[in-house]
Amino acid sequence: MNKFVINDLYHVSFKYNYLKKVIKTTLKHEKVKNATFSLIFVDEEEIKRINKEYRGIDKVTDVISFALEDSGDLITSKIRVLGDIYICIPRMLSQAQDYGHSLKRELAFLTVHGLLHLLGYDHQTKEEEEKMFALQELILNEEGITR
Repeated sequence: MNKFVINDLYHVSFKYNYLKKVIKTTLKHEKVKNATFSLIFVDEEEIKRINKEYRGIDKVTDVISFALEDSGDLITSKIRVLGDIYICIPRMLSQAQDYGHSLKRELAFLTVHGLLHLLGYDHQTKEEEEKMFALQELILNEEGITR
């Protein structure tokens, strides 16, 4: 059984209950069972602070993932502790408008993107990017969340 917690530190004014299904579909695609992680909604100030502190980049970004399995300090247990995903809600809102996406599409995209990072995906090379973005689109399309 997978478990995740959504911490809405931003106090969004829209519904996001559809994320549960998107997350379940992502974990099912990756055959992940018995895992836990947190999804945290923050404002621009907080994401900028996190980005500067942990990545050395002094600017606002849309999503940051902290994958605990990347550290190599795994504690063997029956439950995988994947890590944390931080999504900047103001950036998500502006990107939805800029890209002509619905709020649902943009938030689902950022959630899947962050979760795939927790599961070891990256986009440092062209091949990695193509693989990760194709999987994101597949998952979103399965859920009927299209551009």
